[in-house]
Amino acid sequence: MLDAAGLRVMRAIAEEGTFTAAATSLGYTQPAVSQMVRRLEERTGTVLVERAGRTVRLTEAGRVLARHAVGILDALERAETEVSAIAGLQQGVVRLMAFPSSSAVLVPRALAELRAAHPRITVKFAEAEPPQSLAALRSGEVDLAVAFSYEGTDPGRGVDDLAGLEVIDVLTDPVMLVLPKDHRLAAQEEVDLADLSGDPWIAGCTRCRGHLLSLAHGAGFEPDVTFETEDYVAVLGLIAAGLGVALAPRLILNSVSHPDVVVRPVVPPSRRVVQLVTTPDLIRVPSVAVTVEALQRSAAELEAATPVTVV
Repeated sequence: MLDAAGLRVMRAIAEEGTFTAAATSLGYTQPAVSQMVRRLEERTGTVLVERAGRTVRLTEAGRVLARHAVGILDALERAETEVSAIAGLQQGVVRLMAFPSSSAVLVPRALAELRAAHPRITVKFAEAEPPQSLAALRSGEVDLAVAFSYEGTDPGRGVDDLAGLEVIDVLTDPVMLVLPKDHRLAAQEEVDLADLSGDPWIAGCTRCRGHLLSLAHGAGFEPDVTFETEDYVAVLGLIAAGLGVALAPRLILNSVSHPDVVVRPVVPPSRRVVQLVTTPDLIRVPSVAVTVEALQRSAAELEAATPVTVV
């Protein structure tokens, strides 16, 4: 097995012509250089250096090794430089995947802060709902996922989906009811879900639709889901047109609005938890760690901000 130290010795011998000069250039003793050459010869099974008085000549095998040593050692030095830069946050790439409503508010704040503090860290961003983002994390496609779960569930499909992952809760996000402003229940301060059993509903992602079905079943009815869209601007437009009602997280309602809808707390209340998910190894990578910290600060600022106006 060849090693970097042995390759450095062969390169130095080729350049300097003697063991003594090679040792001086490397900061070694002459006996240490001789010992390293003998060890390389044992490992390669052939003579690498021919002694000729006070000078030495490389054998054919020694010349081959010295020639390749130049490229190998240069590549190692470049690798060491790049790794040191990553460890020192001078550069790095983080592959981030987040669900759409978080990418409207939570993620931009964090990435803006990260760019200002660490301009040479690159974040490659893509959108996906959990559990797709968690599958991408497990397969190595991404380093960090922004996911969410409703109370009593987990971000994945099953109880084992989070096994072995690093999960950090960063934000509790109330789920609100959105109604047309002329809806019969619009004047109430809060609305009992059971009172909407006869209304048409608008649902979003698969997980959000599942949550609506679960809440409605608990209230004793099967919701009539007439429209399905993950675009909350479209959701508010449909509601404003009187085509249905919907549940929407406060996180997204702080960034989109419509003058012809009203937002009300729903009974029974519902919340979802926004979570950062990565692996125990990746959380120790400096660029991933500072991205997590930036997302945590962004979430804390959002949670401390004034709640969405109920009108």
